[in-house]
Amino acid sequence: MTAVLVTGATGNVGSAVVAELTRRRAGVRAFVRDAAAARALLGDDVELAVGELGDGESVARALDGVDRVFLACGNVPGQVEYETGVVDAAARAGVRRIVKLSAGGARAGSPLVFWDWHGRIEEHLAASGVPAVVLRPTSYMTNLLASAGAIAGGGRLFAPADEARVAMIDPRDVAAVAAAALTDARHEGETYVLTGPQALGFVEIAAALSQATGRTIEFVDVSDDDARRGLLAAGMPELLADFLVGLFAAQRAGAHATTTDTVRSVTGAQPRGIAEFAREHAAAFGGVPVAR
Repeated sequence: MTAVLVTGATGNVGSAVVAELTRRRAGVRAFVRDAAAARALLGDDVELAVGELGDGESVARALDGVDRVFLACGNVPGQVEYETGVVDAAARAGVRRIVKLSAGGARAGSPLVFWDWHGRIEEHLAASGVPAVVLRPTSYMTNLLASAGAIAGGGRLFAPADEARVAMIDPRDVAAVAAAALTDARHEGETYVLTGPQALGFVEIAAALSQATGRTIEFVDVSDDDARRGLLAAGMPELLADFLVGLFAAQRAGAHATTTDTVRSVTGAQPRGIAEFAREHAAAFGGVPVAR
């Protein structure tokens, strides 16, 4: 019997959840849109269910024989409909636990659109009657890779961050908590705020990237207006650009400045720090890892 259906299985967190469950020898089925791309990322041994979150029939087929679900979806129009639809289908299928990937700051009615969406999905999940665990990670370290081109080309990390301190987390640590929550019923009913080990300013983040690459990388603060114009000029959808600018404003106000011990308490391992992330991705930022 397949124990766990992983939605969002080719995302940064979802793919790591699949890997972690496979390592634990938990039966896992990955819900994907593109089988060939999923095979290349997840490997040949992972069971695939091909479909769309907005296609109720493919969701129902994917849930057949499943008793736990990892619920994740990209921040796309229709996210609330897609995820609440999976919740409803899971309830009909007799699923015994859903682990929902949410966001630090999620709240229905939040002025930040994606936090509002996650908050509304959380409320629907709570009302569904399906036992659940909610994961609220802060900003992902992998978000820095969106700036890799500018960093590699010019040695500068641009952001409207000012003196914001952010307890960034590696997606693999979120996945490790998710796998624990999916395989251990003791976590049911919990909402976990997940952070990295330290809240760092962007000057410190740039210093970690400099150390890892052997280059001088400088943090350059920009205004909200300049950041929004730059994101739109780069082709980013307006909805996402507005969210990111709003997210930085929330972080400047301290939204992601507090660390928690949840990763260690749930998994038994310390969360990865920015120095480890920077070393692993040094080539993307224009350098070669420094020999140690």
